[in-house]
Amino acid sequence: MIDSHEKSLEEGKNEQAVSVPSNDVEKNAASIENVKENNHDAAAKAADAVSSQADKDKTSAGTVAGDDNTGSSEAEHQKIYATKEEVLQRAKEIASSSETPQKAEVDHLKAVFYRLHNAQREAQQKEYLEKGGDPAKYQVLPDDTEEAFKAELQLIKEKRAKAFEQMAAERENNLKKKLEIIDKIKNMATSPDEANKSFQEFKELQQQWKEIGSVPPENNNEVWRNYQLYVEQFYDLLNLNREAREYDFKKNLEIKTHLCEEAEKLAGDDDVVDAFHKLQDLHQQYRETGPVEKDLREQLWTRFKAASTVINKRHQQHFEELRVKEEDNLKRKTELCEKVEAIAKEENKTTSDWEKHSKEIIAIQAEWKTIGFAPQKMNVKIFERFRTACDSFFGQKSEYYKKLKEQYSVNIDKKKNLVEQARALTDSTDWKETAEKLIALQKEWKTIGRVPNKIGNQLWNDFLAACNHFFEARKAARGDSGSIEHQNLEKKNAVIAKLRELKEQAGENVQEQLKALVDEFNAIGHVPYKEKDKIYKEYHDVLDELYNNLKIKSARRKLDSFRSNLKKAAVKGEEALGGERSRLMHQYDQLKQEISTYENNLGFLNASSKKGNTLVDEMNRRVGRLKDNLKLVRDKIKAIDEENKNERNGGKNNNAGSAAEKTESAQPEASQQ
Repeated sequence: MIDSHEKSLEEGKNEQAVSVPSNDVEKNAASIENVKENNHDAAAKAADAVSSQADKDKTSAGTVAGDDNTGSSEAEHQKIYATKEEVLQRAKEIASSSETPQKAEVDHLKAVFYRLHNAQREAQQKEYLEKGGDPAKYQVLPDDTEEAFKAELQLIKEKRAKAFEQMAAERENNLKKKLEIIDKIKNMATSPDEANKSFQEFKELQQQWKEIGSVPPENNNEVWRNYQLYVEQFYDLLNLNREAREYDFKKNLEIKTHLCEEAEKLAGDDDVVDAFHKLQDLHQQYRETGPVEKDLREQLWTRFKAASTVINKRHQQHFEELRVKEEDNLKRKTELCEKVEAIAKEENKTTSDWEKHSKEIIAIQAEWKTIGFAPQKMNVKIFERFRTACDSFFGQKSEYYKKLKEQYSVNIDKKKNLVEQARALTDSTDWKETAEKLIALQKEWKTIGRVPNKIGNQLWNDFLAACNHFFEARKAARGDSGSIEHQNLEKKNAVIAKLRELKEQAGENVQEQLKALVDEFNAIGHVPYKEKDKIYKEYHDVLDELYNNLKIKSARRKLDSFRSNLKKAAVKGEEALGGERSRLMHQYDQLKQEISTYENNLGFLNASSKKGNTLVDEMNRRVGRLKDNLKLVRDKIKAIDEENKNERNGGKNNNAGSAAEKTESAQPEASQQ
C-alpha cells in the first residue's frame, strides 16, 4: 500500500512536469481604439482574468477549462472579415447568443474592426486633402457603426462577467462533490472485505467523478492526486472480485495504449499549437482512465510522457521563435520611430521640403504596416510612440500651411492693389512720370512673396497687360523713335551675321573676336518691340553654337594639360595625387550644389510671360555651363584614379577603361556622402 501511494504521487508529479502550460500562448492584436477602452468595470476585468486563467488551465495536464465550447469556435478566432458591418453583425450574434463569449474571438473582432475603421478614416482624410481641403479644418465625423460596435462590446463584457460568476460558483460546487467522492472511496479502501462489498458502489462513484465538471484551478491537481491515490488503494485491496478487477485493468490498458499512440501521432502534426491543445485533451482522458496492472503502470506512463515531451518541446520552440520574431519586429519598429522623429525635427523652409518629408513618412507608415506584432507588453507603447511622432510632424505641417495660407491671402491683396494702381495709369499721357510710377510698381511687385500659381498667373497677366498698354501707347505717341529702333535692328542683324561667319573660322583669336562682337551687340540700343524676341533668339542660338564649340576644344585642352601634369605629380606618389583628388571632390560637390540651387529656382519662376521666358532661358544656359564644368571635374577625377591604378600596377593599364567607368559611376555617390 505504501508503494502504491508513492507511485501515485510520483505519477501525478510527472504529469504536472510534462505539461507545463506556456504563458500567453495566443496573443491578440491591440488596436489603438481598443487601448482607449481599457476602463472596464470590475466584473469585466475579473471575467477576462479568469478566462485567461482558464486558457492556461486548458494547457495544463488533466485540468478541465471553464469554457467547454472552445474547440467549436476556434475557426471564428481567425475568421477574415471584409467590412466593419460584418464584424458588427458577428458581435451582435455573440451578444445575443446563449453561449459564453470567447475572449480570443472578442479580441480578434476588436482588432479587425479598428484596423478596418482606421483604414477607412485614413482613406477619407486622403480623399479630402486630394480635393484641395484645408488640413487644419479637417474633422473626424462620428461613426454610427463604431458606436453600435462599442454598445455590443459592452453587452459582451457584462455577459462575460455574469458567466464568470456562474462558472466560479459551479467550480466550487464541483469541488465539494469531488471531495465527497474522495471521502467515500477513502472509507471503502480500508480492508479487502470492505473493498469487495463496495465494488459496485465504487464503479458508480467513478462514473459520477467523470461527469462532474472542473474545480477551481488552485485545487485541481491536489484533488486529482488524492482521487488517484485512493482509487489505486481500492484496486490493490480488491481480492474477491479479481475477475472484474482484471477486466477493468485490461480495458484501461487498451484505452491508455490508444492514448499513447494518439500522442505519438501528434509529433507529425504541422500545426504545433493545435497539436499541443490536442495533447492536453489526451492528458485529461489519461487521468480520467482508471489504473492498469501494477507492473505495467510505470512502463505505460513513461511511453505517454515521452510522446508528450516531444510535443511540448516543439510547442516551446514555436513560441521561442515567435518571441524572437516579435523582438525583431520591435527593433524594426523602433528604427522607424527614430526615423520619423528625426524627420519631425528637421527644419522645413519651403513647401517642397514639407512635401518631400511627407512622402518619406507616408512610405515609412506603409513599411510599418508590413511588420508584424511586437511583444505584447511593448506593442501598444511602440505604436503610441510611432503615432505621436507622425502626429507631431503632420501637426507642424498643418500649422505651416495655415500660416502660408494667411500669407498667401496678404500677398494676393497686395498684388491686387498693384494691379488696380497699374490699371488706373494705363490711359495716362504723362509719359515720363507715369513710366516711373509703373516701373516703381514693377519693383514693388518683385518684393511681394508667392501666391498660389493659378491666381498668381492671372494677377501677373492682368498687371503685365496694364503696363504693356501704357508703354505701347507711349511708343505709338513717340513715333520718331521707331526709325532709331529699326536702325538698331539692322545693326544687331549685322552682328549676328558676323557671328555666323565666325563659326566657320579657326584660330587662336576666335575667342577675342567673339568677345568683341558680344560687346558690340550689347552696346546697341532697343529694337522694335515686335522684333525683340526674334532677334534675341537668333543671337543666342548662334552664340550657343560658338560657345559649345569653344567649350569642347577648351575642355579637351584643359583635360590634356591636366593629364600631362598628373604624370609629373605621380612621381611624388599617391599622397600628392590624393590631395588633388580631394580638392576636385570638394569642387565637384560645390558645382552639384550650385546646379541644384539653380534647378530649384527654375521651379519657382513664372515663365508665362515673354520676360519670364527670357529669364528662364538665361538660367538654363547657366545650368548648362555648370554641368559642362562638372563633367570636366569628373573627368579629372577619373584621370587621377586611372593614374593611381597604373602606379599600383607598375604602369600596366590593362583595366584602365573599367576603372574609369567605375570612377564615373561611383563619383556622384561619393560626393553625396
